[in-house]
Amino acid sequence: MKIVNEAKMLIRENIRDYGMFIALFFIMIVFNLLTNGMFMSSRNISNLLDSAGYIAVLAVGMTLVIVIRHIDLSVGYIAGFLGAVSAILLMQYSLSVFIVIPIILLLGILIGFFNGFLIAQLGIPAFVATLAGMLVFRGALLQVTAGTGTIIVQNDFFNAIGNGFIPSFAMINDLHLLTLLIGLVTILFFSYGEIKTRSDKKKYNFDVVSTGIFLLKMVFLSLIIGYITIILAGYNGFSWTVIIVLLVTMIYHFITSKTVLGRQIYAVGSNPEAAHLSGINVKKVTFMVMGSMSMLAALSGIMYTSRLQSATTTAGMLFELDAIAAAYVGGVSSAGGVGKVTGAIIGAIVMASLTNGMNLMGVGISYQYMIRGGVLAGAVIFDVMTRKRGK
Repeated sequence: MKIVNEAKMLIRENIRDYGMFIALFFIMIVFNLLTNGMFMSSRNISNLLDSAGYIAVLAVGMTLVIVIRHIDLSVGYIAGFLGAVSAILLMQYSLSVFIVIPIILLLGILIGFFNGFLIAQLGIPAFVATLAGMLVFRGALLQVTAGTGTIIVQNDFFNAIGNGFIPSFAMINDLHLLTLLIGLVTILFFSYGEIKTRSDKKKYNFDVVSTGIFLLKMVFLSLIIGYITIILAGYNGFSWTVIIVLLVTMIYHFITSKTVLGRQIYAVGSNPEAAHLSGINVKKVTFMVMGSMSMLAALSGIMYTSRLQSATTTAGMLFELDAIAAAYVGGVSSAGGVGKVTGAIIGAIVMASLTNGMNLMGVGISYQYMIRGGVLAGAVIFDVMTRKRGK
């Protein structure tokens, strides 16, 4: 009974962190029941994660942008435009994939720095600056695809980014061995990180949950990771899209939680004036975050173009809204200073799960938009109510 009470208290006090994990768990259970087990099939989960990949990458960057109290409306068409540029470089100029990808990522960084210059140096509101960027890159996308409308990418290596799977060195009971090993390593890294964080808190006399609750949390999340790993191992294993999302998540989680830049980002988001007075270069932080956002938009464009195996005139449409929705559903605060990249990934999977589950059930597209809008509104209301309670 004591453990149950502690668990309830832990969830209440950390509802922003755990709320979406719980919501995703129930969404998957409900859709699996309503679709007679089809939702949790290996093929469907693999397709769901692949379809959420390019939005998840955008949501990570958007989370940091919202954390510092800005917004970026240009990322959708930046992704679409740079995805088309990558297709042109590959097919019309016959450049190697290993040359094209760094070029596209560098272009993304430069575009982000330009947005950062408009916002931080010239003082233009982020909404206006990035809205202008959205229109510019929408036009640029139409211009570069004006000749054919669609640029077909015939490069197996590039197309594998969005459609391929990691190789299998061996199979164990029809399960993908390398996927199982990656899942095991992920659980070990997760466990090590949690144990180290708990140890550091105790070292500096911070409050920590009881050992029983800590072990319960570790076992529960490890079981979820293990279960998803086994499901994917029963199909074709981890896709390259999932691997990219995992790498982006790990890198940005490390940056935001273990580096000086990460602490500065949250300090600027919590109170820009106080951060400036404490010696933090707010303009530099803004440049870094906006550059990071557009770099991730470039990566998203590569992933989307690879998945479709072509660049189209509609690429990037509404990507920015999906990324903003995933960030808010994942727990970022509209007031700034609060939000985690892991939450953004969960938010993207939640939104993709809703769409996927409703498609399997045959729900009309009009109702899908209304339900997704309701979920987004609920996430914002939840944010406002938890902030009021905190005050």
